[in-house]
Amino acid sequence: MNHSIIKKITQAIAFNIFRIMSVILVAILFSILAFIVYRGASYITWDFITKMPEEGMTKGGIFPAIVGTLSLVAGSMIVAFPLGVCSGIYINEYAPENGFKRFIKLMTNNLAGVPSIVFGLFGMSLFVNTLKFGDSIIAGSLTLGLLALPVIIRVTEEALKSIDKTYREASYALGATKLQTIVKVVLPMSMPNILTGLILSIGRVSGETAPILFTVAAYFLPKLPTSIFDQVMALPYHLYVLSTSGTNMEESRGMAYGTALVLIIIVLILNLIANIIRHFLMKKIKHK
Repeated sequence: MNHSIIKKITQAIAFNIFRIMSVILVAILFSILAFIVYRGASYITWDFITKMPEEGMTKGGIFPAIVGTLSLVAGSMIVAFPLGVCSGIYINEYAPENGFKRFIKLMTNNLAGVPSIVFGLFGMSLFVNTLKFGDSIIAGSLTLGLLALPVIIRVTEEALKSIDKTYREASYALGATKLQTIVKVVLPMSMPNILTGLILSIGRVSGETAPILFTVAAYFLPKLPTSIFDQVMALPYHLYVLSTSGTNMEESRGMAYGTALVLIIIVLILNLIANIIRHFLMKKIKHK
């Protein structure tokens, strides 16, 4: 048999395998979403979204948990995004190619694989106990920020690495300094890809339970926070509590599905906003 025919057959088999795997993954995703929507859609009402929880969380709404989740996501991104981008810039643009740089990259990769409960224990030890923040939004945000940091660093590094060196050389030829080149040329061009790290990080921190369990989450707190040192309810922990404890599990199970659906919708909205910004920046770069 001709070698080119064998190559085409092998290529077709490989493509079909990947296509089947992609279809299976999408089908699993839509099955999970359909299940959550089917079980939880009937509980999504205006009162459910805007009211305080009542009667041991078997009635009322989840408004404090929504506010708490948004506060923690915003706080963690305020901590992690600038720090992660600056770290990625240092690794790719300034750090010399030596053992120290390889060590930093190795530790960053290892940090990304650390279980979230370890971050929770570390956050409790450092932020809650040592720094005396107590169970608070700032302690939870700092812990979640550390959790998201490795992803943002690695995505930033890869985004900067993807920018062709000719852009840097052209900038230097026009008399720009290294810092000016990074700020005015490299960073704006790589920002759409850097936002991918932000999207991935938002998706992760918004659904984490273990880190907030030790640093900020309240079992039942039917009021809104007034400062960053207040404890809050959060949707992931609220969902965990509704699913695993309580005086009437069956009565609260429907609220658990409703809470899961609200959490998914919030993550989708946040990701959509980040994608719109990313698309806007990409169009802006193409027009230049």
